[in-house]
Amino acid sequence: MRASAMPQTTRSLSRGCIAAFLLTLSSASAFAQADPATVPKFGELDSMEARVQGCVTCHGQQGQGTSSDYFPRIAGKPAGYLLNQLRAFRDGSRRYAPMNYLVAYLSDEYLREIADYFAQLRPPFPAPQPSALPAALLDHGRKLVQTGDANRQIPACMACHGARLTGMEPGIPGLVGLRTNYIAAQLTRWRAGERRAAGPDCMHRIATRLEETDIQALAGYLGSLNAPLDPAPDARQTQRMPLTCGSQR
Repeated sequence: MRASAMPQTTRSLSRGCIAAFLLTLSSASAFAQADPATVPKFGELDSMEARVQGCVTCHGQQGQGTSSDYFPRIAGKPAGYLLNQLRAFRDGSRRYAPMNYLVAYLSDEYLREIADYFAQLRPPFPAPQPSALPAALLDHGRKLVQTGDANRQIPACMACHGARLTGMEPGIPGLVGLRTNYIAAQLTRWRAGERRAAGPDCMHRIATRLEETDIQALAGYLGSLNAPLDPAPDARQTQRMPLTCGSQR
């Protein structure tokens, strides 16, 4: 967005966002792990490039993610999903201190523009992580991803996250391109109730049915996948999704 097109409140918030980021940077040890190569240069303060500095320092210049397990790829995910996560961090329903501090005072309008910005980016995917899991465990992960486990009421990941695992509009994220440890950590948080979604909270229900070996298998398999040629999220197709995933937020 060009500076001339920004409302005055948005321009003011851009300065506040950078100030908040600098304060967080000095106090949060997580930011110290950021890859120096991702720290960008920009010329205009009132620009989208400047406004997302608090994001790209950890998530990469184009939201492609970094080698850290804590900072996932956010580029190309549905804007609705990114907006919901930013709101959750702002309102405290999703907890990670650097993110909570960074977006604490930002408006929905501001967060929506950031979500739209990253949703449109398509940077290259990193090479997948080779898995050290036994072949049988990786195959178990593949089956859960592709077909689920009807006996335990676990739907296939692809049913909600898309046939290419690139997500589904308007609010379901892609899984391809995420690191193994990040996936395992998020599944564990869903299972423990540390991450929540709007009812019927599909992910929490499913995660509570997963055993540790299931999480290990899912994370290992998903983390080892090559990215598809077309990384765009699927169009909304709720008619083929499990009922409890139809309202996923």
